Amino acid sequence: MTAPLLFAIAGWSGAVLVIAAYGLLTARKLAADGTAYQLLNIAGAVGVGVNAWWNSAIPSVALNVIWAGIGMVAFWQMRRAAG
Repeated sequence: MTAPLLFAIAGWSGAVLVIAAYGLLTARKLAADGTAYQLLNIAGAVGVGVNAWWNSAIPSVALNVIWAGIGMVAFWQMRRAAG
């Protein structure tokens, strides 16, 4: 596989994960404070962010770094509260 194809796959996969997280939240299949929702958002933001970096889309990189960071903080806080 070529690098452009791998980065395209990362971006599309990330987009699907973020949309899935939001769709499942809206359909009330996931809770906003749930592990699955946070992990879907983190993984999705990483995928889209990597693709944005590859394509030199710096505003999108920044957005997705922040998006993933918010998800990681929420995930870490949930883990701390549970244990």
